[in-house]
Amino acid sequence: MAAVTDLRPRPDAGAHFAELRLTGVGRSFGGVAALRPLDLTIRGGEFVALLGPSGCGKSTALNCLAGLLPLSSGSIELDGRRIDGLPPEKRGFGMVFQNYALFPHLTARANIAFGLKMRKVPKTELERRVSLALQMTRLTEHAHKHPGQLSGGQQQRVAIARAVVIEPPLVLMDEPLSNLDAALRLEMRTEIRRIHQELKLTTVYVTHDQEEALSLADRLVVLRDGKVSQIGTPAELYERPASAYVAGFMGYRNILRLPLGDLAAETPEQDPAPAVAAIRPEDLDIVGSTETAPADSLTLDGVVLVVEYHGREYLAQVEVADGRRLYVRTSQRPAPGERVTLAAPRSRVLLFPDESGAS
Repeated sequence: MAAVTDLRPRPDAGAHFAELRLTGVGRSFGGVAALRPLDLTIRGGEFVALLGPSGCGKSTALNCLAGLLPLSSGSIELDGRRIDGLPPEKRGFGMVFQNYALFPHLTARANIAFGLKMRKVPKTELERRVSLALQMTRLTEHAHKHPGQLSGGQQQRVAIARAVVIEPPLVLMDEPLSNLDAALRLEMRTEIRRIHQELKLTTVYVTHDQEEALSLADRLVVLRDGKVSQIGTPAELYERPASAYVAGFMGYRNILRLPLGDLAAETPEQDPAPAVAAIRPEDLDIVGSTETAPADSLTLDGVVLVVEYHGREYLAQVEVADGRRLYVRTSQRPAPGERVTLAAPRSRVLLFPDESGAS
């Protein structure tokens, strides 16, 4: 049996590329900017995630790449060749939609083969590539089934197989896991990463889920109101978020205006002065008292309001003296109403200008 890596883009198919460059790419609707000038260079074989909440411009950027939306400004170049004027079918990109977009009257095999038929691929080559795609996505035994006979995860694998079987230079994925339950999302996340690693296909992936983005992507592009907030590797954004907004997406659930405990706003010489503290729930500990807290810690006294069981740990919501609420992950089981002291290493407390509307 041929290896599934035979589905990797072949040099003679023109699917390999060195870089995809977006320069000043913008898109407006009725004079309202949905995507402000975006500059981004994607390297061949890279997995890039566009991350942000609804309305931030990530799907607009993806649709501009796909050719489903014309640009209001800027250009898109593939190895120096401008492609933003090409219709979607001339770009040759694979697309995985949020709702799968499968043909209900076609079997899984026929759905996967559809793009190859449109490209008039010879039958022998078509059958070879479809069989490999079915094998790669673990759908061989389901090849004869129609979408209505498949689970959500199986339908999503059909959609992925259909996208990669055409050996595209770029695969675009628009919130592909949002319609799946939690267990299936985890399973499919692993499948998407495995397929990417096997085929080395360049991928641009849209999501609002930071955990999903961190686990899948080589680089993240965090968007806010159509503008780029930060671009970097998962480790860079996780450890060194550029703003309180990015920190919120990277797991800093506690984002609070200063003063907080003995943290006060910095002196006015700094422009702009840090005015917001960001702390991860896992960086807060419940300690016996302020006196027994580790040295060089931020300490806060409060009352436990809510406790959630999360398997090996608990997530507690704690109201501190001024009425603000913090979240803490702990292996202890605090009781609602219990008075506690929270401590966080100062090195793990990040300070930012207040631009996030934090409370």
